[in-house]
Amino acid sequence: MVKLNKIYTRTGDDGTTGLAAGPRRLKSDLRVEAYGTIDEANSFIGLARQQTAEFTDLDAMLMRIQNDLFDLGADLSTPDTGETLAYEPLRIIAAQVIRLETEIDALNAELDPLRSFVLPGGSGAAAALHIARTVARRAERQMVELARMEGEAVSREALAYINRLSDFLFVAARWTNGKGKSDVLWVPGKNR
Repeated sequence: MVKLNKIYTRTGDDGTTGLAAGPRRLKSDLRVEAYGTIDEANSFIGLARQQTAEFTDLDAMLMRIQNDLFDLGADLSTPDTGETLAYEPLRIIAAQVIRLETEIDALNAELDPLRSFVLPGGSGAAAALHIARTVARRAERQMVELARMEGEAVSREALAYINRLSDFLFVAARWTNGKGKSDVLWVPGKNR
């Protein structure tokens, strides 16, 4: 497990950071950007959880997701180079994706079908979940770009997980809006 006795090391003062397996990368490196954005999404989920305590089951789902996002960060910070490591790196697995799908389906079953696009808002919980959703989408775009770069690897499971996460956050936001009844819907051309 992780043991941190000292928070600052000064090794990043040159604008680099160490990946889990040891290699150093610029802090502006796309891989570092991707797992940094995962951390940002996780932080916004933590903020959203301040608004979801009344929804016990949803809050438990969000807590599991926060833990999964640390797994995803560990996965991204240990790129699969094909070399054998002295330890087994933590990877997102299919079961984590399947669990998200199951939870999306359970929440979505209680919602009426959409009649229009949803504007981010409604309840405080929904607004916070929509922010987390948009950050997760940014992380997904970064991960997709990273996966397409020569010499870089991002697993199918990691890409599937981040894609499902934004879907989960969208459905969860609707669910906290009175199970969709308090959604704020887009009205095309309303202000022309």
